[in-house]
Amino acid sequence: MQTDTLDRPEPIAEHRILRRAEVEARTGFKRAHIYNLMKEGKFPQAVPIGIRAVGWDSVEIDQWIADRLKARA
Repeated sequence: MQTDTLDRPEPIAEHRILRRAEVEARTGFKRAHIYNLMKEGKFPQAVPIGIRAVGWDSVEIDQWIADRLKARA
């Protein structure tokens, strides 16, 4: 019996807060470039998570990366 992949529900992406070091590792960009892209509206905005701490939604970062890869195809 063959299972059809269309019958399976989409996996639900788990939202996590990524700190800057992990965003840098995923994108290959350094801090200054990330903040410049954010200022231009070309990168997901950081979310305040403390008085002097920010993070990024993992789903937004993963989608941003996926969009870049699709655009080059």
